[in-house]
Amino acid sequence: MEHEHSSSLLTDLAGRRAFLKASGLFAGGTLLNTLPGVAFANGYHTSANDVIKVALIGCGGRGTGAAQQALSTKQNVKIVALADAFRDRLDSAYKALTERGAKAADGTPKVDIPEDRKFVGFDAYKQAIPLADVVILATPPGFRPSHFEEAVRQGKHVFMEKPVATDGPGVRKVLAAAEEAKKKKLNVVVGLQRRYQPSYREMIKRIHDGALGDIVGGQVYWISGGVWHKPRQPQQTEMDYQMRNWYYFNWLCGDHINEQHVHNIDVANWVKNSYPVSCQGTGGRQVRNGKDDGEIFDHHIVDFVYADGTTINSQCRHYEGTFSRVDELFLGTKGKVEGMEKRSSALLGYNGQPIYTHDAKADGNPYQIEHDELFAAIAKGDYKFADAERVAKSTMTAIMGRMATYSGKVVKWDEALNSQIDLFPEKLAWDAMPKVLPNKDGFYPIAVPGKTVTV
Repeated sequence: MEHEHSSSLLTDLAGRRAFLKASGLFAGGTLLNTLPGVAFANGYHTSANDVIKVALIGCGGRGTGAAQQALSTKQNVKIVALADAFRDRLDSAYKALTERGAKAADGTPKVDIPEDRKFVGFDAYKQAIPLADVVILATPPGFRPSHFEEAVRQGKHVFMEKPVATDGPGVRKVLAAAEEAKKKKLNVVVGLQRRYQPSYREMIKRIHDGALGDIVGGQVYWISGGVWHKPRQPQQTEMDYQMRNWYYFNWLCGDHINEQHVHNIDVANWVKNSYPVSCQGTGGRQVRNGKDDGEIFDHHIVDFVYADGTTINSQCRHYEGTFSRVDELFLGTKGKVEGMEKRSSALLGYNGQPIYTHDAKADGNPYQIEHDELFAAIAKGDYKFADAERVAKSTMTAIMGRMATYSGKVVKWDEALNSQIDLFPEKLAWDAMPKVLPNKDGFYPIAVPGKTVTV
């Protein structure tokens, strides 16, 4: 009801806009911005001084960081609502955001979130989205499809974290919502920040212009140690436990090939300017085998095959005490490139001579750049960003890789995308049961190549 009231009010305001300007009552949008509950969606901003209202959905570390980056843009941004399944996460984000004490040009706080705009629970996002012009979606990835769908339905610009789904049905939902976002001219930026990193932009532009010739192969890596665990608590429900340990459950995370390695997989798709038609791979649990390690693998090695026959090899693993590598290497008919994220990197000919060298000393922080560019476009009323379709397809690439390592079979793009296997629980409630449960000894079922069905 609140959203419908805001929409009708906007229609009335638009009809009176010329009068307000002529009468001198516009004052850079001051009059409109004093009206309660009005959110200027679809780029509807009276001037660059208008407040851009932001709701944060998902108050963990990445969500809080994204909100801080939104506040650090040059635009008049205010965080006006928070939503999370857990009250303690919401409180932690609120404390972190308010401790900065960021203020607008007029001296008012940039974080304006009274108790009645703090929403907790599985449906909290539905209460927060109507209050904003822009929503930041940073919950575990399994929730992204429904949250993005709702934000687009309500006509909001979106910044959302990667990946954007954990299974085929989720990817299809994001793709459908992406089409609606385009029709409504809603800006959508997704946090695969390498797409906004100057070194990657400059080098891949030159690759696409033919500096390395045809790309005929490559490798992408996310090789590192593991991540956090949240110990099981007495009387904790299974839903609460899995939500707190979302990284280890596929309905929430999609395995680390999806949640983490999607960064590098997306770079491969970017360089190839296409998506794989099939893949095959191997994976398993070599060192991470405890009760608190959920159902995900600790390593995946996948060959992604593109329509022109090019194979890009993908490696990701979580082994403590081993060497780390997080980057990409691509081979062309004229030369190669690796380490595009480094301070100084180059496109190299096979004679060892640089084709192009990028000095990144003056480059900005890509995490900040993606917000700077998004909010600048919104403030100007421009429609510039439509990341959702691209990232949905890179997410699908990572999911397809997981399907291959879990099953031990060759997986084709169309069968992966059209898979009917839905990982999401039938019901969301703290006493409801997810689809994957521990056995009597506390261990979760693990995929077995040759036996596990993934499509």
